[in-house]
Amino acid sequence: MTLTVFLAVLAAAVMHAIWNAMVKVRLDRFASVTLMTFGMAATALPIAPFVDFPPAPVWFWIGLSVFCHMGYKLFLIRAYEAGDLAQTYPLARGTAPLLTTIGGIFLVSEIPSTLSLGGILMLSAGTFLMSLRGGMHLERFNRTAVGYALVTSVFIAGYTLTDGSGARLASSASSYAVWLFLSDGLWSLILCLWLRGRGTLAAIASEWKTGIVTGFLSAAAYWIAMWAMTKAPIASVAALRETSILFAMMISVFSLGEKMTGWRAAAALAIVAGVIALRLG
Repeated sequence: MTLTVFLAVLAAAVMHAIWNAMVKVRLDRFASVTLMTFGMAATALPIAPFVDFPPAPVWFWIGLSVFCHMGYKLFLIRAYEAGDLAQTYPLARGTAPLLTTIGGIFLVSEIPSTLSLGGILMLSAGTFLMSLRGGMHLERFNRTAVGYALVTSVFIAGYTLTDGSGARLASSASSYAVWLFLSDGLWSLILCLWLRGRGTLAAIASEWKTGIVTGFLSAAAYWIAMWAMTKAPIASVAALRETSILFAMMISVFSLGEKMTGWRAAAALAIVAGVIALRLG
């Protein structure tokens, strides 16, 4: 992974952490996620005339990615409802790089170096440890919450591998990203109408300013990730993206006044060690 790609993915992780910290709207989890997805589509719409329309083989990957993104959102929402957000989200995000690494080996024939693999493991370990920041213990998770979080991680790994493959096949990462965001927005609209009806759309519309800002940040962060996956191994990029957990912790400590405990510091060190190993690998 070149220094340019490395720094770009870290910048994407910062953006990911920022938009997550900004999502404080008067909506439930489903509506909040739908609002952000609409924001991503709104960001992509003005760019669509300036990028290539994907050929049929690329649309296969876009369709598969939309399916994986839908599964990710629905199961993440279920995980939030069944368990503590501060634990279920890092559990899902920490497992995903490991699954992506396994998938990358068997599906796209990308075998990480020993140092890179060590970095991926350290990053995942740090993310798991960071999941204790909610003040509870993993052993107190109910089975339902754990199950939803782990299924969420499968969908994260699925769309990561899918989008890495699709972006490489497309004429450019920008073309793939734009049409993916538009397609995801369309299917989110259909899903919202099907599950919630028009009333939820009215509630979402009232928070459109937040949707534009968070959607832009989310779209920019994921576009960078997809571009990076055309330049570097998918598993390494996927693992490096999870430094967003570290940046989210820093935001909570320095901006929200939360405590920097010993285990938080240990988790941060594990993540930093993983980042260094990925850079050197």
